[in-house]
Amino acid sequence: MYKRVRLKDTVEVPPRHLADVTPGRVKRLLQDKLEGRMDEDVGSVVSVIEVHDIGDGSVLPGRPGVYYEAEFDAITFDPQMQEVVDGNVVEVVEFGAFVGIGPVDGLLHVSQISNEYLAYDGENQQLASTESNQTLGVGDSVRVRIVTKSVDERNPRDSKIGLTAKQPGLGKHGWLEAKRQESEAEAGD
Repeated sequence: MYKRVRLKDTVEVPPRHLADVTPGRVKRLLQDKLEGRMDEDVGSVVSVIEVHDIGDGSVLPGRPGVYYEAEFDAITFDPQMQEVVDGNVVEVVEFGAFVGIGPVDGLLHVSQISNEYLAYDGENQQLASTESNQTLGVGDSVRVRIVTKSVDERNPRDSKIGLTAKQPGLGKHGWLEAKRQESEAEAGD
């Protein structure tokens, strides 16, 4: 879920920029420091958008910069447990598919895609059913539910989001449309 949040953080202004401690400069420093980082409380910082307040600067012994506490607004992406999201398959591997949901990827394990057995087709970068003509490949749009979330603040790339598509209304968009048309045809009989 995307949110606009008000945050506070401390930013170091290097000596060469001490004559330019303006909201614009502090915003750029906060963007360099925070954008793309994960935090357990707010999720992934997508963009620092506006600086509201810059506190008094303080110095630390042996450090050349001046430290300012800033209050600012940011856009964050914080995936919530049980949230249903749409995304695109960005990579297919033997054990499942990685789905881009906002600025992060989640794992849709092969056991959470379908009740059918899916074989890995590395040549075509897809998982293919041996029972029907269903396939899931790079670029496919899917609707999934977030079922696990583990955030690693020190190394955001090691954060893990687990997804499922085995519940009603979830799965590859083409499969969902086919199920809807099939249900409508049965209801018309």
